Amino acid sequence: MKNIKSFIAQVLGVVTALALFTACENDDLTPEFTLQAASEDVAFQNEFLAEYLLSDETPDNIAERFVWNEVEFGVPTEVSYQLEGSISENFDADGAYQFDSGTLTTLNASVTVSQLLTMAEGLGLDDDPSTTDEDGNPNNSGTVYFKVTAFVGSGEGVDAVTTESEVAALTISVVEKTADSGAGFEISSWGIVGSGYNDWGAFADAPFYTTGTDGVYVAYVNLLDGEIKFRENNDWTNNYGDTDVDGTLDAGGDNIVVTAGDYKITMNLNDFTYTMEEYSWGVVGSGYNDWGGAGPDAKFFYDYTTDTFKVGVELIEGEIKFRMNNEWVTDFGDSGADGTLDAGGDNIVSAAGYYMITLDFNAGTYTMEAADIYGVVGSGYNDWGATNDFMLTEVNPGIWVGENVELIDGEIKFRVNEAWDVNYGDTGVDGILDAGGDNIVVTAGTYLITLDFTDEGAPTYSLIAR
Repeated sequence: MKNIKSFIAQVLGVVTALALFTACENDDLTPEFTLQAASEDVAFQNEFLAEYLLSDETPDNIAERFVWNEVEFGVPTEVSYQLEGSISENFDADGAYQFDSGTLTTLNASVTVSQLLTMAEGLGLDDDPSTTDEDGNPNNSGTVYFKVTAFVGSGEGVDAVTTESEVAALTISVVEKTADSGAGFEISSWGIVGSGYNDWGAFADAPFYTTGTDGVYVAYVNLLDGEIKFRENNDWTNNYGDTDVDGTLDAGGDNIVVTAGDYKITMNLNDFTYTMEEYSWGVVGSGYNDWGGAGPDAKFFYDYTTDTFKVGVELIEGEIKFRMNNEWVTDFGDSGADGTLDAGGDNIVSAAGYYMITLDFNAGTYTMEAADIYGVVGSGYNDWGATNDFMLTEVNPGIWVGENVELIDGEIKFRVNEAWDVNYGDTGVDGILDAGGDNIVVTAGTYLITLDFTDEGAPTYSLIAR
């Protein structure tokens, strides 16, 4: 019996040793992963405009932000993307006129007006209205092509696994310059000062702009309850009031009493008179503020460089119209869906997104262009995105403005389209905007906020309490 037990023990020992040896060998095995075809093809997710208008006056503006879906190749590894653009549908044009984002890990990339202008140059387009193509048509419009590729590793070689989007064809048009191109108006030497605007000079006076008539100036301004006067060069040497409250400009005259609101003020130095009228234009509708039930209309700002009114706004799916003074006395729609302003016309269908809307009352037209809109976000405004950011408007090229922004004690930053891909803070607390910089500390109050990107190397911002 003892011998049988000894034999069984020996057999069990051998079996155990073999099992341990096998286990050790299995420990040395490395899992192998095989690249598979993409889970789905990469494709653009953004909607493209029917036409992209390009002007050398706004070279740094983002013309389009390309967005695509995330792709998986069946392996736990990072997937890369590359956005390419060309003046050739086969992407074989001169490299000087092609766009290449390089390798990206994000799901979006922006193309600027300047980059599209370079491609326009490759197509032989120009802003001279006197030049035409071989058929006698204006030589300022053409087509460029974009595609995005998703890949793993370098994306090259016989074993490379990639997926490429369909090619998107974009129509670009260079804005032609004519003898009367632009409004031709300027910021005048005259401004509005007072407790009703800037606490008698705590910051720059509200400007008057030149008009088509010499000696006649116009200002579009948001006033507070208080008093105002008109003065030249932010100085008291030349100033006008209204002693008899009769619309006559009196040199050194009495302060002009005003109530809070938006105004158009016209000053005529030919006959020394002035007029003040309540004046504002805004976006209203189910696509913005529930036809006025969910807050005031989105206010338009005057752009003297084009003699138009502009607003940066986030819309939702619905319908909108443009109306004057937040009431239904004067309003415009678009009955023909042709970009023409029709008094009392049909509602304008809006798709969800971020837009720059421009009203041109001289031509009787409007435009709605998908755009990158800067907004205010932070604990000092909307609890870092718990509600919508406060949208700013690019009133002149590179100048963004937000009016009557209600802040609370906290911190803020400025970001594009309520996303963190592009955001600015102020690391040095020096008024210079720093990409991805430190949060900006703010105290409770009502502010006029301005972002100035005219100096690319040192963009600035200002927060003015009113």
